[in-house]
Amino acid sequence: MWNKDEVRGKVDQAKGKMKQAVGDVNDDEQLRNEGEADEAGGKVEETFGKGRRKVGEAIKDIGDKIKR
Repeated sequence: MWNKDEVRGKVDQAKGKMKQAVGDVNDDEQLRNEGEADEAGGKVEETFGKGRRKVGEAIKDIGDKIKR
């Protein structure tokens, strides 16, 4: 299950891609650059969320093994 960081990261990536597309259509370099930055930030946030989820799953697995 995705956590909120992963979801926000995906949303930021989509927002960035849309800004890039609009920037390309309107020949707006600033908007295109903002889109690239949003997409890159979204990827970082998603990766952070995945790492956080993996750590949480590992801790849960350890806890389950200890309970046995």
